[in-house]
This record gives sequence, structure tokens and C-alpha cells, in this order.
Amino acid sequence: MRQKGIITSWNDDRGFGFISPLDGGARVFVHIKVLGNRSNRPQVNDVVTYSVTKDSNGRTQAANVTGPGDNLRVRSSRQTNLFAIRFAVFFLVVLGVTTYAEKTPVVVLSAYLIISMITYCAYAWDKASAKSGRWRTKENTLHLCALVGGWPGALIAQQLLRHKSRKTSFRVFLWFTILLNCTGLVWLHTADGSAYLSRLLESIAWESVFH
Repeated sequence: MRQKGIITSWNDDRGFGFISPLDGGARVFVHIKVLGNRSNRPQVNDVVTYSVTKDSNGRTQAANVTGPGDNLRVRSSRQTNLFAIRFAVFFLVVLGVTTYAEKTPVVVLSAYLIISMITYCAYAWDKASAKSGRWRTKENTLHLCALVGGWPGALIAQQLLRHKSRKTSFRVFLWFTILLNCTGLVWLHTADGSAYLSRLLESIAWESVFH
């Protein structure tokens, strides 16, 4: 149930403040990330509508806050979510088909599947850590996992877990790593790339034999 209140305290530098319900009661904490329109910075005495929820520590806080003239924000963008997941699944299916047709080495498909699972787990760990206040996984580490082949797992985790799905800079860089990875995969299917991969696998095989 949505409620109406007034902003009675706001620290714009730190991005948080408090809402006092118009019908009385205790003040409610509000963070800038839950505003329906972040470009419209709240001011003291602004009348807003909001939902009440609790954080991971059981503390009451406002959610989905809208001010005068703002439209109620819909949390999920289902079409975008489905596109990202379908794109990742489509890529893995195509890679599987080309592997079956002996156009792509089995080791490449295996690497994508394994690294994608590792990347998905890394996202899940980072989200759990964010909720509990534990040590976080660095964004550079998540991007590195995506770059070396774990991006299908990253896309699926980003949408299913609703983690790292709002930060624009992170999403843009993720798609940049996807572009780089796919470019590298296309190169591996050229004559030079195929020869390089064969030499690399042969070198790894020899090292495993002698060590």
C-alpha cells in the first residue's frame, strides 16, 4: 500500500533523508536510489508518495518514491530482461550447434559453459555480500570473467538476480566486453585464429604430459 508523506530532512551530498508520513507516525528513511526520477532532486517540504519496506537488517525504509509530477516507476523492464537472457541462451545454442557440426572445438564450448557458471556464482556471491555487508567482488573481476567467456552467465545473473542491472556505466562496459569477446571468437574461426588455437592446445597438452 502506498503512503503519502513530506520530505522533512534531505542530505543531497550523501543522497539520503527522511520522510514524515502525513497521517502521523515515525519518520521513514529514504535513499536516492529508490526515487522514481533521480534527475528531480528532492527538497525539504516536498510531498511524495512511497511504499514502505525493510532492509536486510529489518529497518523500515521507503521504496519506489515519487514526487510531484513524477510517474510511478515500474521496477522491471520485462522486454529488456528477456532480450538479455534470450541473447545469452541463443549464443550458447548457436555455439553448441557449431560445435556439433565440428566448426567450433569442443574445448571452446566447454570453456564458455564453465566460465559462465563461475561468473553466475560470482554475481550471486556479490549480491549476497552486498546484503550482508561482507567483502564485495570487484567490478573489474566481474568484467574480466565476462571478457574471457563468462558473459552469458553474467547476462543471465544480471537479470535473474537483479544485480548490477541498474548502473549504466557497468551495463555499458559489460556489453563492450561482450563485443570484444565475440570479436575474438569470430577471429578464432579464421585460418589464423584456428591455427593459433591449435598451437595453444597442443602446447597445453605437451605441458600436461611433461608435468
